[in-house]
Amino acid sequence: MSLLVVGLSHRSAPVSVLERASLSADAKVKLLHDTLAAEPATEATVLATCNRIELYADVDKFHAGVAELSTLLAQHSGVALEELTPYLYVHYEDRAVHHLFSVACGLDSMVVGEGQILGQIKDALALGQELHTAGRLINDLFQQALRVGKRAHSETGIDRAGQSLVTFGLEQLAVRTPVAEWAAGKRALVIGAGSMSSLAAATLARVGVAEIVVANRTADRAERLAEILVASGTGVRASAVPMAAVPDELTRVDVVVSCTGATGLVLTADDVLDAVSWGSAAGPDAAGAAWSVPVTERGSAPDPAPQSPAGLDSADAAGSAQAPAGLDSGLDSDVLARLVAAARAGGRLADAGAARTISATPEADGCPVGPDGRSALTGVDANSLELHGTWADQGEAAAQRQPRRSTRTPAHATTVRLALLDLAMPRDIDAAVHRIPGVRLVDIESLAEASADAPMAADVDAVRGIVAQEVAAFGAAQRAAHITPTVVALRAMAAEVVAMEVARLDGRVPDLDERQRAEVTQTVRRVVDKLLHAPTVRVKQLASEPGGAGYAEALRELFDLDPQTVASVSRADAADPMNDDDPGRAS
Repeated sequence: MSLLVVGLSHRSAPVSVLERASLSADAKVKLLHDTLAAEPATEATVLATCNRIELYADVDKFHAGVAELSTLLAQHSGVALEELTPYLYVHYEDRAVHHLFSVACGLDSMVVGEGQILGQIKDALALGQELHTAGRLINDLFQQALRVGKRAHSETGIDRAGQSLVTFGLEQLAVRTPVAEWAAGKRALVIGAGSMSSLAAATLARVGVAEIVVANRTADRAERLAEILVASGTGVRASAVPMAAVPDELTRVDVVVSCTGATGLVLTADDVLDAVSWGSAAGPDAAGAAWSVPVTERGSAPDPAPQSPAGLDSADAAGSAQAPAGLDSGLDSDVLARLVAAARAGGRLADAGAARTISATPEADGCPVGPDGRSALTGVDANSLELHGTWADQGEAAAQRQPRRSTRTPAHATTVRLALLDLAMPRDIDAAVHRIPGVRLVDIESLAEASADAPMAADVDAVRGIVAQEVAAFGAAQRAAHITPTVVALRAMAAEVVAMEVARLDGRVPDLDERQRAEVTQTVRRVVDKLLHAPTVRVKQLASEPGGAGYAEALRELFDLDPQTVASVSRADAADPMNDDDPGRAS
């Protein structure tokens, strides 16, 4: 086994790099075809989610494999290799197995213990099988990863390690107010109708919002989600609108949750500023009453007196724009003038260095799993949709690569007109909107920062123990499987020897009747089997231990086995469809 994985994730790379490196469905296909065309790789598949891109391959040369896989990732992600390299990680052989099993159990997820990653691993395997890029090793590895993930969820309380991502995000919006109290009576807009958006809608309904509007590019998926929400028994009012209606809906709602597969921004700072300005002019009754919360995080809510957007000084702003007519006179008119000027100038507002420039990237499959929102929702009630992964430790890698900035500011109260939760990758909502008075934004980046100090649950340690056991078992099984073709070839040679000797006996003793001939044949076979039994069993045991790969070669040399015969047995074994579905396989 020469398994190699090269990738990047939320633990190793900043959000801005992950956004740009996202892979479309076509890019995944081309990446896998090019990987197999490359000399070092014999089989491969790609695991691409909102928070990670990992290329798995069976390679015959480590250094050449690392170089080739890194180059291919850069080529197909659209991020230059020299920019991508600092964020890449590499795992080889047992470490690569350990990494995938940890991922399957949710230990490497932003939300520790989340179960959606199992579906994404299954999709990665299915893609490799569909394209015929997944061979014996990838099939065995990913099928075992699925079993290990399921074992972790069934034998431990990893699901209870923390909170659902949506619930955690809503708690960040509500700050110190109980979510149910904060959400009561509010109107919410959910943008997108995929699995994460559905989860968000179900959670909003459960915590007590009065009304949910679903906007999606595909109307029937939005309507289907709205129907499920109405039928959920929570009493929420739900309806569907086209994406073109989002600007109007922004003026009527209190909360927005967005998670789409769009490659650009779904809500710009200009969109949000217009909505807040209109709502302020029309009064609280036009779009729901505003509420006050204490603010403790940068990026979670605006400062009481926002500074000028980066790159726009007072001279640039003075007289260049007027505050929207009818805007609440309690807001700083100079700040509003600067915001409007910045929006008109570039369509984006700077974020004191924190806003990311969204480059054109291949369209993502969706966030965080496949696009089939209808099938994912059919027959699922709100409570089931709300069962998502859990939140805990962010891990050492991100902390080492990207020391957390001190983002806390003195707590104070501000009136929040519009609360935004962005769960998309790449982001759906311009990060600069948190500078707009009356707007509170929580996104994946701020959620990661807020969770960095979350306690590690005891169940995580139990899952790590399971992963260690399974990695050892998988390695032993793979090493034992490596010698199996040699053992099979040895037994085939022994059977040929028995047949030749029985034929020779027939020529020398032609008077044997059928019963006598059968007895002699069976006796010879028993002798050969007994002679081979102990050595073959023992050689499998020795081969399963670390460093046992040489036993297969020794067996071939001792018995002068034909390499072509051994190779043909290996090919037949790899092509056996039962290898993919046999639940009793140790590997």
